[in-house]
Amino acid sequence: MDKKYTILVTNDDGYEANGLRALVEALQALENVRVVVVAPANEKSACGHSLTLTRPLRFVGVDDDFFKLDDGTPSDCVYLALSTMFEDEKPDLLVSGINRGSNMGEDITYSGTAAGAMEGVLHDIPSIAISQVMDFTDPSGDFTLAQKTIQKIVTQIREKNFPLPKREFLNINIPPNTQEAQMKITYAGYRFYANDAHVHRNPRGEEHYWLGLHPLNFQPREGVEGLSDYEAVEAGHISITPIMLDMSAYKSMKQLQEWL
Repeated sequence: MDKKYTILVTNDDGYEANGLRALVEALQALENVRVVVVAPANEKSACGHSLTLTRPLRFVGVDDDFFKLDDGTPSDCVYLALSTMFEDEKPDLLVSGINRGSNMGEDITYSGTAAGAMEGVLHDIPSIAISQVMDFTDPSGDFTLAQKTIQKIVTQIREKNFPLPKREFLNINIPPNTQEAQMKITYAGYRFYANDAHVHRNPRGEEHYWLGLHPLNFQPREGVEGLSDYEAVEAGHISITPIMLDMSAYKSMKQLQEWL
């Protein structure tokens, strides 16, 4: 019997998230696949590419090949899984998600979902981040199209190869309210940001703040051909964006040298 194709799965919505369960279900339906889940014990949305360095971390078994990391981040989950469970042989693929909500444009820098994939490619593992754009008033969400998409992408990777060089990962965003959609190759859009903090006072009069969510507001990048991730999703397409970890601003190097 052929060796099983091993996929390491993580997320940033926590080990009980519906999107994570939907992802595991979709991957386990593929032929000759072993799925190993290491996910945060608590929601870690917008934690970015952070590691926990000030306290110890502990794996807690949830099921066969399913672990939660006690108060760990997605990056912690991948880092520790590779250091312990995969010390002798790396997984064939890493998939982070399915995130509840979008991860487009500069939001990728905040995203714990994207960070899981970032940590994977740092260790030379082909990696994918997948997110489902949705209405947050829906308590469960429909991940059917996301499941179909990840099955197609993983099958394509297995039959051919991973389409990107080292230290690049696939960032996939699934449009809402549809069961069928075309895949479009996109770039990360330019997002406008605004402050949205809500003050509350406890019975002693002490102030506390909740950071809010402001509407998605994007525009195309000047001088860039093709669709942005937001434009593709807005048009009802599946957005697939290649993301690289090298953040050097090469076009500005000469200008900076002249400035110095």
